[in-house]
Amino acid sequence: MADYTRLWSELGLDLEAHEKLLQALPPTYYDVYLAQENRPRGMEYFDFVVNEIHGLRVQELQDFRQKGGKVVGTFCVFVPEELILAAGGVYAGLCAGIEIGTAQAEAVLPRNICPLIKSFMGFKLARVCPYFESCDLLVGETTCDGKKKAFEVLADFAPVHVMETPQKKEPRDRELWLEEVHTLAARLEDLTGKRITRETLTEAIRKVNAKRRALQRLGELRKADPPPLSGRDALLIYQIAFYDDVERFTAQVNALCDELEERVQNGVGVVARGTPRLVVTGTPMAIPNWKLPYIAETSGAVIVAEELCTGARYYEALTDEEGATLDDLLANVAARHLEADCACFTPNTRRLEKLLEMVRAYRADGVISYVLSFCDPYAVENYQVEKVLKQAGVPVLKVETDYSPHDAGQLKTRVQAFLEMLGAVAAQAGAAT
Repeated sequence: MADYTRLWSELGLDLEAHEKLLQALPPTYYDVYLAQENRPRGMEYFDFVVNEIHGLRVQELQDFRQKGGKVVGTFCVFVPEELILAAGGVYAGLCAGIEIGTAQAEAVLPRNICPLIKSFMGFKLARVCPYFESCDLLVGETTCDGKKKAFEVLADFAPVHVMETPQKKEPRDRELWLEEVHTLAARLEDLTGKRITRETLTEAIRKVNAKRRALQRLGELRKADPPPLSGRDALLIYQIAFYDDVERFTAQVNALCDELEERVQNGVGVVARGTPRLVVTGTPMAIPNWKLPYIAETSGAVIVAEELCTGARYYEALTDEEGATLDDLLANVAARHLEADCACFTPNTRRLEKLLEMVRAYRADGVISYVLSFCDPYAVENYQVEKVLKQAGVPVLKVETDYSPHDAGQLKTRVQAFLEMLGAVAAQAGAAT
């Protein structure tokens, strides 16, 4: 990576703390990603993006701001990317997947709070994240009590707009959400000084839908046996989707898919045919949270799908591009962004139905239910997840963890035992036939 010290200094970063963060990533990235065998060539672009994670993309954002543009930081898939683009802005995902700025975060938050919340607060207060410092507005959402109250604290340190996420999907809840979308649109117009029109919103919807279609294409290719791409690489792509340039990212994903299609046709995979196939469900995995996928895939399995916000929930639904008026398109945007089956909703039976469909479609041998410590919505909903999967005869392993590496050995032991059990089940089924 080029020397961006001047850029980081101008953004007000704590350069010493920031340097320690950057030094910690390269060895981790090599072990998790670059050491993989038979990796697709198309992953080189995504490796480059991570290598320049605090460099080139941040410089692009600063160049955009110097020309009068506005950057909007987001924390959740419920925040419509289309609105930000239609208002002439650029968005950047701000959720974080590493322990950072813990002392600063715990000065304003409880110690026993969700690691994701503590991490993004730590990034801001420790001044080690150039994306936070590049944002003109942060848009949060009330998907859980922890986030809802944390955004109140965050508002003391940066401009924050919070969208009220409904807890149900009944008609009155959809009306509330549509109003929230209209309110956000007005806030974005005030921020950028540009009107959202039917034309600009149509174009923005098409751009974001093209990105989602590229990711859908990627997901379909992972159904092959052997899969042409590792779960780790797929997760990395989904994580990068939240902050890379939309059209450039879409083109790179489609180019990778061209290569993966050739692999599938030639029977080339990243693992041997018949390797145990896993679906991961639960709490999103923000960059650089790669602990569980790395453990699973170095223990003899391959992850073929993710029922996560950093997975299928992010791209599975498209926004209707047809609308005679701006209000029609805003209604389409609102409807699409209630499609994600987050654990904040009650009841949330459709998530369970989709999970079972995913297990069947991807011919998964088992499911890992991933829950971040102190994430109450997913921790409680895990009861329903396990019940439905067990009733369907699908083996499931619950993993509750945080961003610390200290439990990696214990997790590996548990995952290996789970895979041994899957092997025994497969052997019994083979013997029975």
